[in-house]
Amino acid sequence: MTTDSGAHAVVCSRLAHAFGDTKAVDGLDLTVREGEVFGLLGPNGAGKTTAIRCITTLLRVPSGMVRVFGHDAAGDRMAVRRLLGYVPQQLSADSGLTGRENVSLFARVFDVPRRERAERVAQALGAVGLTDAADRLAGTYSGGMVRRLELAQALVSAPRLLILDEPTIGLDPIARTGVWEHITAVREATGMTVLVTTHSMDEADRYCDRVGLMHRGRIRALGAPVELREGLGERRRAEGAPATDPLPSLEDVFRDVAGSGLDEQAGDFRDVRSTRRTARRVG
Repeated sequence: MTTDSGAHAVVCSRLAHAFGDTKAVDGLDLTVREGEVFGLLGPNGAGKTTAIRCITTLLRVPSGMVRVFGHDAAGDRMAVRRLLGYVPQQLSADSGLTGRENVSLFARVFDVPRRERAERVAQALGAVGLTDAADRLAGTYSGGMVRRLELAQALVSAPRLLILDEPTIGLDPIARTGVWEHITAVREATGMTVLVTTHSMDEADRYCDRVGLMHRGRIRALGAPVELREGLGERRRAEGAPATDPLPSLEDVFRDVAGSGLDEQAGDFRDVRSTRRTARRVG
């Protein structure tokens, strides 16, 4: 794997991170191309969130290498942070502030120049369809609106790389579609790169240019969703499956890659509890 990150948004080479004796990320090699929507898939405990936190510099990089647009995430953390927008799995909007105040706070945190803040805040709110609700308290927003508000918070700094950790968790199908429509529209308008973790194979199949299937701290399969599905279908036919069988789903691909280990995967129970809390708060 090349470590030349000049043409890439993210390059991870042999990234490893452990919590005590538990290896969360175990020699991860990953490249995210500039301008693409890349999905990082896997069950709780696969290492997705830990990898994301290393890329965003929220966790140190104890072993291996992470570069974001050529900047070393271990040695040049502030340069990396200036390039990022991040929507964490846990809810981050302040219910006691209006939508506009929430986004304005992030504009200050990310050092958006004072003379540009009002316009940039308005643009971010408009990009996610919250202009009319901008001066309402965030505590009055629906779950889908809260997620769109968090997306506006991440977009206000005009990031080159938008990182989303389970952005549609706990949302109903209509709200999930709405969030993805806004992500897609902003990406098409700006050309930014999107790196997203999700448990939803259907969302990954529909919206991601490429996906990495992660299990036990490493990428086990990588490619465009349709390529992975067709590859599994071809192998099944070679093993004797009828040619009339339907094309496997992305979930079929993941189960094939991870095998019975999916059922045995204990995972990080802190992540499981966090996921459940987030789902209850959004719902």
